[in-house]
Amino acid sequence: MNTKQAPVIVILGPTGSGKTSVSIKLAKALGGEIISADSRAIYKGMDIGTAKPSIEEMDGIPHYGLDLVEPGERFTVADWKAYAEAKIKDIRSRGKIPIVAGGTGLYIDALIYDYHFKGPTGNKIGDTEQKTCSDRKEIKGDYLIIGIKWTPEELRARLTSRAEQMFCSKLYDETKKLVETYGWDSQAMKSNIYQFAWDYMNGKISLEEAKTKFIYDDWHLAKRQLTWFKRNKDIIWLELEKVYPYVINYFANLPKNK
Repeated sequence: MNTKQAPVIVILGPTGSGKTSVSIKLAKALGGEIISADSRAIYKGMDIGTAKPSIEEMDGIPHYGLDLVEPGERFTVADWKAYAEAKIKDIRSRGKIPIVAGGTGLYIDALIYDYHFKGPTGNKIGDTEQKTCSDRKEIKGDYLIIGIKWTPEELRARLTSRAEQMFCSKLYDETKKLVETYGWDSQAMKSNIYQFAWDYMNGKISLEEAKTKFIYDDWHLAKRQLTWFKRNKDIIWLELEKVYPYVINYFANLPKNK
C-alpha cells in the first residue's frame, strides 16, 4: 500500500466517547500520527481540564494540534484547516497515516469538505461570522470517517465517571495557574471545567455541586456535538469496540497499488 495515497482516517464523536484511546491504538497498528480536531485542546496550559492525552497515554505516537495558542488568543477555523492540511501533507511525506481525531464538527467539516472562507472567521460552532463557499455536498479528498456511537445512557455514565476522575489536585493547581496568568477575560476560561473548579476552590459551591454542574455542562456539549454530526451523511457510525477492527480490516483490503 502506498501510504501517501491511503485515506486520512477521521475519528469523531462527542466528548468522552473514547476517540483518543482508539486513535492511539490505530496509530500504533497502522504507523499513524494524530492531529487533534478539538477547539479546546489548542490552548496552552489547559491540559487536565480539556482531557488532553498525557505523554504516557500518547505511548510514543506523535500528536499535533495541541497547545497551539495562549488562552484568549485568536485562532480561527480557517487557521486550523490550514494547519491540519499542512500536517497531513507532512505526515504522508514520511510514509505515515494521518489520523484526525476530535469532536469539533466545524473543524472536521472545514477539512473534509474543503471549506473556503471568504470573511472573518470565529472559533465557535454556529458562529454567525462563518462565511464559506462550500457545504456538506461532497467530500474533497480521500477520507475514512468513523463516528463513535453510544446510547444516551451510556454516554452520560461515561461523562459522570470522567468527571469523578478530573476533579483532583492537578486540576485545582492548573486552574489556579490559569487564573493567575490569564484571569477570566477569555471565553476559553469560561467555557471549560475551570469555572466550576474555581467556584469550588473559593467556597462558592461544594465539590458535589461542582461535579454536577460540570457533568450537566459536558452533557449539553455532547448533545450539541451529536446534533452537528447527525447532519453529516458520510460518517460511518460504530460502537467503540468495533472501530479498531473495522479500520484495520478496511486498510487490509485496500488495493496494494493504492
